[in-house]
Amino acid sequence: MPRYIIERKFAEQIEFDKEGAAEVRRINDEEGIKWLFSFLSADKLKTFCLYEAPNAEAIRIAAKRLSLPADAIIEIGGELRPEMFA
Repeated sequence: MPRYIIERKFAEQIEFDKEGAAEVRRINDEEGIKWLFSFLSADKLKTFCLYEAPNAEAIRIAAKRLSLPADAIIEIGGELRPEMFA
């Protein structure tokens, strides 16, 4: 399944809890996408999330249902790691 990086910009610092994560997983399951992990910027105003999804539109639909921004959705290809070049 294709992988995507999603950049989300928030107007205020975000706080995330177990219930919020459960709601994200529920909606994502309904849209056929999987949240793999996220990085939170130091100022807590942006996240960079890695997802598996059939297409970018499924991510946009889930974000809209969750009232989450999806400012940039970038399909990514293969991985590069430093140890590959050692």
